[in-house]
Amino acid sequence: QVQLVESGGGLVQAGGSLRLSCAASGRDFNNYAMGWFRQAPGKGREFVATITRSGANTAYADSVKGRFTISRDNAKNTVFLQMNSLKPEDTAIYYCAATRAIAPTGPGLYVYWGQGTPVTVSS
Repeated sequence: QVQLVESGGGLVQAGGSLRLSCAASGRDFNNYAMGWFRQAPGKGREFVATITRSGANTAYADSVKGRFTISRDNAKNTVFLQMNSLKPEDTAIYYCAATRAIAPTGPGLYVYWGQGTPVTVSS
């Protein structure tokens, strides 16, 4: 069992930056690949980024590539999402999730989910 708690969301102007954190409790954090997803009002849950268990490999949605960076600190059971050059279309609830699969991009393969943290980007 893994419990995930996101933090770091908030209101930011377009072009600004935010750093999201996801703290995991439970056992064997380094046995899970981690992902970030987001859900805008009236839309489905969208893949943002994923990172393998060791942190050696990452993948991003085309919409955030070059602006967002996912990373993890296995010693602190935490995964991060650094978001730069934010745009109004990045406004959403951001969720972190854990999976034993190899860093998939589909939400269906993630077993554990946090409650989400809201991000609002004003124009």
